[in-house]
Amino acid sequence: MRSILSVLLITFVFVVTPAAGQKRNITEKDLFSFVWIGDPQISPDGSRVAYVRVTVNDKKDGYNTSIWTVSAARGETHQLTSGLHDSSPRWSPDGRYLVFVRVTEKDGRPDTPQLFMLAMAGGDSFQFTTVAHGAAQPQWSPDGKTIAFINNANPEDISKQKEMQKESLPSPAADAPQPAASPAANKKTEDARESDVRVITHAVYRANGPGYLDPKHPQHLWLIAAPRNADEKVSPRQLTTGRFAEDNVTWAIDGSQIYFTSDRSDEPYYELPTTTVYSVSVSGGEPTRLTSFEMDAGGFAVSPNGKQLAFIASIGRPVKSYQQPDLWVMDIAPNAKPRNLTETFDYDISAGLTGDSNAPRGGSGSPPIWTADGRGIIEVYAKEGRANLATFSLSGGTPTDLTHGDQAVTSFRTTADGSKLVYNLSTPTLIGDLYLLERSGRESKQLTHLNDDLFAHLNLSPPEEIWYRSVDGKRIQAWVQKPPDFDATKKYPLILNIHGGPHAAYGFIFDHEFQWMAAKGYVVLYPNPRGSTSYGQDFGNIIQYNYPGDDYKDLMTGVDELIKRGYIDEKRLGITGGSGGGVLTNWAIGHTTRFAAAVSQRDIADWSSWWYSADFTQFQPSWFKGAPFEDPDFKTRSPITYIDKVTTPLMLILGEADWRTPTGAGGEQMFRALKYRKIPTVMVRFPNESHELSRSGQPWHRIERLQHIVGWFDKWLMGVAKPEYEVAQ
Repeated sequence: MRSILSVLLITFVFVVTPAAGQKRNITEKDLFSFVWIGDPQISPDGSRVAYVRVTVNDKKDGYNTSIWTVSAARGETHQLTSGLHDSSPRWSPDGRYLVFVRVTEKDGRPDTPQLFMLAMAGGDSFQFTTVAHGAAQPQWSPDGKTIAFINNANPEDISKQKEMQKESLPSPAADAPQPAASPAANKKTEDARESDVRVITHAVYRANGPGYLDPKHPQHLWLIAAPRNADEKVSPRQLTTGRFAEDNVTWAIDGSQIYFTSDRSDEPYYELPTTTVYSVSVSGGEPTRLTSFEMDAGGFAVSPNGKQLAFIASIGRPVKSYQQPDLWVMDIAPNAKPRNLTETFDYDISAGLTGDSNAPRGGSGSPPIWTADGRGIIEVYAKEGRANLATFSLSGGTPTDLTHGDQAVTSFRTTADGSKLVYNLSTPTLIGDLYLLERSGRESKQLTHLNDDLFAHLNLSPPEEIWYRSVDGKRIQAWVQKPPDFDATKKYPLILNIHGGPHAAYGFIFDHEFQWMAAKGYVVLYPNPRGSTSYGQDFGNIIQYNYPGDDYKDLMTGVDELIKRGYIDEKRLGITGGSGGGVLTNWAIGHTTRFAAAVSQRDIADWSSWWYSADFTQFQPSWFKGAPFEDPDFKTRSPITYIDKVTTPLMLILGEADWRTPTGAGGEQMFRALKYRKIPTVMVRFPNESHELSRSGQPWHRIERLQHIVGWFDKWLMGVAKPEYEVAQ
C-alpha cells in the first residue's frame, strides 16, 4: 500500500507566473498558507534530503509537522509520514532506515513523544518506545545497531508506569463482586493524592515556553537497540542517572562510548559559566569526567579520526553584556584545553538573523560539521546582516566562503564524505527553501519550491539596504521596506521597527510583518543600532551598562536620514518593537514627542520589576553592576521613570504566558500609568502566548497581533476609524 501512496504523493512543481498586473499585495492571512522547512537531514549517499514540513492546521490554532523527502537529483518531493506531529528525522548510517519522533494525541491532547522507525524499502512506520515522559533527540550509533535518546523520567515514574501496565492487564475475576473499600483503604487513597502546590527553592523556576520547571526530572541518556521491523521487540535501558541533566550528547567514532556535558551545580546562576565534558561507556557504569573549561558551550561534533571535538562557545570572563560566539576545537583527552579557531575573526559564529518566519515547529540546531579530511570545519557565520556558510581551517587564516549573497542560511547538513551539502535558505522575498551544494565547485541548486505557487501571485519587493552615520560617527546598517507601488515624489507614513535582544540582528531574511506593513502603505525602517550582532564584539558589547542609551540615538538618526530623502511625512511617524525593541519603544516615547503613535510589544518598563520576575537571572554584572537595591541605574534606565513625559498614544501587545518579559514588569505598568495620565492607550493581551508570540504563537493569534499593530497605526497615522480602541464601544 505504501508504495502506491508513495507514487501518488510525489510532487512536481510547475508554477505559472501571473503577469505583473495580476499580482496582489501580501496580506496578514497569507500566513495560513505558508509552508516552512525544519531540520533538513541529507541521506548518507546524498541522494535525498529528509525534512520536517510545517503547515498551519485546519483549525488555524496550531501547526502540523510531517516528514518529507526531496530528491537531490530531480527535486521531487515525497511525503514519508502522515502523523500530525512528526519531527527529528535521522538517517541510519546505511540509509536504509529513518528514526523520528512522533507525538500522538490522547483525549484530544498531545501525548508524550515517542520514537518511531520507518524502513525506506517500504512498509508503515512503527513505534518502538513507550517510556514514561517520552523520548527525544534520537542519535544513531556509528554501526547503526543502537539509538541514543533523551528522557527525563525518574525511577519513581518508571515504577509507576510498570504498575499501571500491570493494572491494565485483564483479571480472571474482573467481573466478580468487589468488597467495599475499608477506611484504611480510603485513607491510603487520600495519602496517594498528588499535591498541585509548588514548593520553589531555585531562583530560576520557570522558563519562557515550557513554563514551570521540574528539577526532579532532569533529562538523562538512554539507549535502545534499533529494531528493523515491528515484530522485533526491544527494550530501552537508562545509561545515566542522578540529579543533574546531560546535554550535547555525541557518539564516539568507534561507538564504544558517548560524550556529553553536564552542569553539576544546583544553582549555577551564582557562578560564571563553566562547561564540563564527560564520557560514559555504552555498556554502563559511572561517567568519566574528561575536562572543564570556563565557557558556556554547545553544538559538539567529533572529528573524523575520533580524536577531537569541535563546538561553539563564548568567552565568559570578564563578564560582558555580549560575548561573541567562536568556533573551538579540543582534544578528547583528560584535562584538555580548547583552542579558539576564530579568535581573530570578528564576526558571530553559528549565529543567525532575526525574522518572524523560521519554522514555528520541528526545527533543530546545526552543530559544526568537520570536513572529511578533518582539516576544516563548516559553520554559518553572521556578518553585517547576512548569514552564510564557510569552512574554517584548523590551521587558522581566513575562512573560505561556501555561500554568498544577501541571504540567511538557517540550517545545514552534509554527507559523511562532505561531497554534498544541503542548507535551508531565506531571503527578504523567500520564506525558506532547501538548496544543494556539491563540493566539486558547482553552483548551488534549489531543491524545494514550497511557497512558489503562493508567492507567484504576491507583489513582493526586496528592501533597500542603507548605511548612515550616527551622532558619534558610528556606521549603522538599516533596511527600508517600501510599499509595492512606491513613488518617491509622494509622502508616506513611516514605521520604525526595532529588534529585540538587545544582542540580535535584522538583515536579509524573510519577515512577513515588514512586507505586510509595506503592503498597507507604510515605509518600514528597521535598523541594527549599536548592541546588534554581526558587526563584531565591540559593537555588540558597547551598550553594556548603557542600555537604553546611545542605541536610541542611532534609531533617531535613522529616522532623520529617511526624512532627508523627502518621501516621509514627518507628522505621521510610528514606532514599534518587541522585547528589547519594546524597551526602546517605551524609552523613545519618554524622550521625544515626534511619534504620532507607538506599539510596544512584550516589553519592559521597569528594570527592577523585571530583575525580580524574569525567567533568567542577572546575578552576574552583565547588564547592570548589581541588584536593584545596589545599583541606581535600574531607575535611571527604566522607561517608566519618564512616563510623565509621554504624550504618544500607545498600544501594548502582551503574551499572558510570557515569562521572559512578564507583563507586570512592562506593559501593565505602562498601561496603568498612561490611563492615570489620560493618554490614549490600549492593552491587547494574548492568552496562553509566550515571548514567542510573533514567531511561533498560535496562527490566529499571530494574525490578530499583526491586525492590531497596523490597526493602531491606521488609526493615528492614517485617520482610519477604529471604534474597538475607544473606551465607549
